[in-house]
Amino acid sequence: MPARAYNTQAGSWDLSGAKFVDGGVNFCCFSRHATAVELLLFDGPTTPQPFQVIELDARVHKTFFFWHVLVEDLPEGTCYGWRMDGPTNTAESGCRFDPDKLLLDPWCTTVDDRLWDRDAARRPGDNLATAMRSVLLRDAYDWEGDVHLHVPLTEAVIYEMHVGELTRHPSADTPHPGTFRAVVEKIPYLKDLGITHVELLPVMAYDLQDVPPTTAALGLENFWGYSTHSFFAPHPHYACDPAGARDELRDMVKALHRAGIGVILDVVYNHTAEGGSDGPVISLKGMGNEIFYHLDAADLTQYRDYTGCGNTVNCNHPLVTRYLIDSLHYWAHDMHVDGFRFDLASAMARGEDGEPEHHAPVLWSIELSPELGHAHVIAEAWDAAGLYQVGDFPGFRWAEWNGHFRDVVRAFVRGDKGLIQHVATRIAGSSDLYEAQARLPANSINFITCHDGFTLYDLVAYNDKHNQANGEDNRDGHDDNLSWNCGAEGPTDDPEILALRRRQAKNLMAILLLSQGVPMLLAGDELLRTKQGNNNTYCQNNELSWIDWRLGEDNRDMLAFTRAMIALRKRHPTLRRERFLTGKPDREGAPPDIAWHGVRLDDPGWDDGNAQTLAFMLAGLAEDEPHLHVMLNMWDQPLDFALPHLDGRGWYLALDTGQEPAVQPLEQQPAVHDGRYRVGARSVVVLEGR
Repeated sequence: MPARAYNTQAGSWDLSGAKFVDGGVNFCCFSRHATAVELLLFDGPTTPQPFQVIELDARVHKTFFFWHVLVEDLPEGTCYGWRMDGPTNTAESGCRFDPDKLLLDPWCTTVDDRLWDRDAARRPGDNLATAMRSVLLRDAYDWEGDVHLHVPLTEAVIYEMHVGELTRHPSADTPHPGTFRAVVEKIPYLKDLGITHVELLPVMAYDLQDVPPTTAALGLENFWGYSTHSFFAPHPHYACDPAGARDELRDMVKALHRAGIGVILDVVYNHTAEGGSDGPVISLKGMGNEIFYHLDAADLTQYRDYTGCGNTVNCNHPLVTRYLIDSLHYWAHDMHVDGFRFDLASAMARGEDGEPEHHAPVLWSIELSPELGHAHVIAEAWDAAGLYQVGDFPGFRWAEWNGHFRDVVRAFVRGDKGLIQHVATRIAGSSDLYEAQARLPANSINFITCHDGFTLYDLVAYNDKHNQANGEDNRDGHDDNLSWNCGAEGPTDDPEILALRRRQAKNLMAILLLSQGVPMLLAGDELLRTKQGNNNTYCQNNELSWIDWRLGEDNRDMLAFTRAMIALRKRHPTLRRERFLTGKPDREGAPPDIAWHGVRLDDPGWDDGNAQTLAFMLAGLAEDEPHLHVMLNMWDQPLDFALPHLDGRGWYLALDTGQEPAVQPLEQQPAVHDGRYRVGARSVVVLEGR
């Protein structure tokens, strides 16, 4: 195709990315130390050569550290990329300019990676034929009146899920498996389950090819998506039409909102797909490596790695902070997302010197941003270099994944002794972590399982991880899972072991949904989904990871149990308290908001190093709300628990994980007499007092 040229003007420095303006398209990107900058324009995402290369003159096209140009009358659908040259003395400057590499626009909202070759971007030389392209599209989406739901976390039941895992299995029976459109088809199921929010594993554009060589040799890819390269663009592989990824994601958000379900994104701002010194040049590394990444002060060719992924984003540099905040504002405002879960968020608390900062600018900018004032902000409050901030994450509004809750409840249910003080603290909302800082129970995101680790079923079916399929000699993934296989490792035909596993899974689910704070479920746990003991399926885009929806029939008792537990939580405001429990009455004439017991009343046995039982009574918040009495017996023998006396009320059995069915319909709950209840071995019982 013959070259053609569009006329250009100087453009503006204060419109980041590519924006349609009067007369054309304004392009702008950042590079402090670049000495030569080119904008390359392509007819399409797979066109091998640009139809125009625009050389920017610093005297006309550079303002401060921003490079900009306006291209007149440029049509929608044009693809583009940048090339930059500059200092190559990386050891002295930290710069990594490579004029042979085509760079993505860090602000692009649509990206096409059909030509992408990660290895070519790692090697010296021209990668024009194998680079990703930024796609220029107008934005005229019709939200049809959609608004954020603003459901408070106090009312939330979060469902962590992966877009691909949800619908790639043939049993999902969808014409568009693994896409945003297929998620829409599953909305009736999600609504029936009772969850209030989905928390989506990364949906920003990421590098499928970012896996170790031994993993790639097995034909595996980066499936989970914790390898972001574009912080404004949806992942094109989740769209039926890559060019329409932005609007297909919006369609999904709009449909979820119509069903009353909020959308939380798992965002990865702590590192990027560009990796370490041997990683590819994609965008930021070739524009401002010395600014966007933490570099080793003793050797600027090396990266400080607080993430375990080769690099760490220098989040608290002023420009980087602004860039990340702009990204969040875009997803909240333009994409109508309701909240964010920040992967390895403690890496974002590190200052430019790598040391933790309690007043980290990026975190407090998120905390105090008016544009994010109604967005949920949730921290994975640790990083891969040992910084653990659960209970001490900077800010007050931030909720945190409560790793203490996960670990204590797992250990208690598997049968560890002497934990009941810790169990009580976690069930009551983890006041030890949050109350002294004027935080609330909703600051605690309680979970038993998440994407990272065993599924709920594998937690009760395996003692050890079995990650050989990942190609890393079983070295990857967590070694200490606080799991128990109930007597056999993995698959078994033993009916007693299988029954115990189901009961243990229900015990864990019950405790999660009976605890103060915000419960988060892992997608598929309600179906007793297994990954065959693999606790790190980040690279398994296959049936090992995909949810098999036939399990809904095979394990319909667990699915019914989960639905019923969520419904029980929703009909009892006392399980969703906004303030911490005090042990005192909420109102005159009411019992204490919580009273702790054991097998005997008023005798929880706090100092008993062998204790494996705990009971507590929660008073209804309102006069007409039933009280709840919860009994936990993790001993291997049944025990008779004494019941509190109720004036003018009686106890009725709501659930007993030692029975089948475990949950009693509200209108059919049997009365419990005689002041005692026998709780079976390794069982959870809940009574309603009305």
